Amino acid sequence: MRVAVTGSTGLIGAALARSLEARGDEVARIRRGPARAEGVDWAPHEGWARADAFAGCDAVVHLAGASVGEGRWTPARKAVLRESRVDATRLLVETLAALEPKPRRLVAASAVGVYGDRGEERLTEESARGEGFLADLTADWEAESARAAEAGIPTALARFGVVLDRDAAAFRRMALPFRLGAGGRLGDGRQWMPWVTLADAVSAVEHLLGNGTAGPVNVVAPVSARNAEVAGALGRALRRPAFLPAPRFALRLALGELADSLLFASQRVAPERLAADGFAFAHPDIDGALAAVLRG
Repeated sequence: MRVAVTGSTGLIGAALARSLEARGDEVARIRRGPARAEGVDWAPHEGWARADAFAGCDAVVHLAGASVGEGRWTPARKAVLRESRVDATRLLVETLAALEPKPRRLVAASAVGVYGDRGEERLTEESARGEGFLADLTADWEAESARAAEAGIPTALARFGVVLDRDAAAFRRMALPFRLGAGGRLGDGRQWMPWVTLADAVSAVEHLLGNGTAGPVNVVAPVSARNAEVAGALGRALRRPAFLPAPRFALRLALGELADSLLFASQRVAPERLAADGFAFAHPDIDGALAAVLRG
């Protein structure tokens, strides 16, 4: 199978490309840069894509997008996040829809941020979208991806939770206070934290490439964990204390709106569609997952 991958230099994209090649697939790494520059396949910020970069591909995995966890959500940063997701996906779908033959499959990245802050509610793929900037952004992102299905390309929307891997920037930031002996829960730690290991995220994408599941799919571990449970597990895995909570007011002061949406939003997300497909997680519980990540 020939698979085109956008965002192939990112955490999931790079690991996915290696895994696909290891199993014998051909991977077209879609390279981003200035429009029409040598070696560049697309320039979403300029509304340009080289159609033949996707020609002849059996499937496309769309993982491109600026990190939501980098810096405060200023108006300028929000515009970058929207352009890198909504506008870029619109360009991709328009490019794929114009191909003959079209790819037989699209797996497009999304995020559990679409659910917003939902407290104790159990969230499945059938749950309604939430409220707030991140929920609005993710819903608009998914709407652009869904246009591929309207063009005749079966499309799965992979709603990723927090991806755990020792090379993930978010995980390194999470682990640093623990390594220094100053780790602990965020606020009261009762918020549900949807997570998945990188290995399981990659396996889930490969699973979606190989079946006919369409629409949203929660890519999160099946054993839910509260933030305090994640903190305790990380402390045990690192053999460091985990009793110094990070005050909510301090994180809000430092990070603004981002803190409420990424650190304190409670999302008890269940991977119902993957479970229905018979997908087997290598790391279903947080203690085993963190031990595997740190063995890396």
